[in-house]
Amino acid sequence: MAKRKVSLNVIDASGNSVSQKELPPQFSEEVRPDIIKRAVLSVQNAKRQPYGADPDAGKKTSAKLSRRRRKYRGSYGHGISRVPRKILSRRGTRLNWVGAFAPGTVGGRRAHPPKAGRIFTQKINRKERRKAIRSALAATMDAELVKQRGHAAPASYPFLLESGFEALSRTSELVSALEKLGLKDELKRTYSRKVRHGKGKSRGRKYKTSKGILIITSGECPLSRASGNIAGVDHVAVDRLNAEILAPGAEPGRLALFTSGAIDRLASESLFTNSPVKVENPEKNEKNKTQKQAGKPAPGGKGAALEKAVSAGKIKSAPVKKKTGEMSE
Repeated sequence: MAKRKVSLNVIDASGNSVSQKELPPQFSEEVRPDIIKRAVLSVQNAKRQPYGADPDAGKKTSAKLSRRRRKYRGSYGHGISRVPRKILSRRGTRLNWVGAFAPGTVGGRRAHPPKAGRIFTQKINRKERRKAIRSALAATMDAELVKQRGHAAPASYPFLLESGFEALSRTSELVSALEKLGLKDELKRTYSRKVRHGKGKSRGRKYKTSKGILIITSGECPLSRASGNIAGVDHVAVDRLNAEILAPGAEPGRLALFTSGAIDRLASESLFTNSPVKVENPEKNEKNKTQKQAGKPAPGGKGAALEKAVSAGKIKSAPVKKKTGEMSE
């Protein structure tokens, strides 16, 4: 069964329709919330920072107490439990003990503390991750899903932006252009912030801000700085998209605005398909070639870490490998 082709209006910064553009096949994927959720959880778990208690926490005290009959300083005959104890004070042969080391005692270890060696990452198959991104892309073009997610989308949504949007460098210019597109209510919705419930207020995340408009461009551009000061508005290059950006909280249907250049790059490079087109970066290749001619290791090469350690003064000099059969002095 052939997939239905969809064409959208291309809007300029004044809010006028200048042309129409056909969407690439990536937007024809079936919306699968279950696959999107797996991909989002994979991204979120990859960003988690391992944490844990000191393995010796609560064990740095001498709490050995003998229960033998004739052992000096033992607790035999005192009618007390076998909880590990340390000597708090003494008066002659009378010793005052206090519980230590065991869980449930003051200053004792925890029964099951968080382990720093725990691995939080959740792997996902490459084709499944790409399918999740295509599914999230399709959800951004469904006006009903976008409104169900809580966005104040205009009646003309979905539409595309002219490539001239990527040249906007001032926040005031971008806000004015978005208001002309009928997104004034959406900007107002994400402008307000709420105080978070619970203990997170004292842990550096006091306020909660709603996720608003997502602007996708063909690459890095001045628009990135212009959008950085608008609450709820995010900007991302089309090749840096992932499931979490397109579906925050694993809820598909974010209000996304693609520029014409981003759509062209999606189609030409077949991004997020099972057979993407590899595009070489000539600037990066030329830089690696220059470093190789100068005798420097390429970034990320085998000798890069060693040269970095030498320059930082962590080691005196790089060890020199001896040739086969060479005698050591």
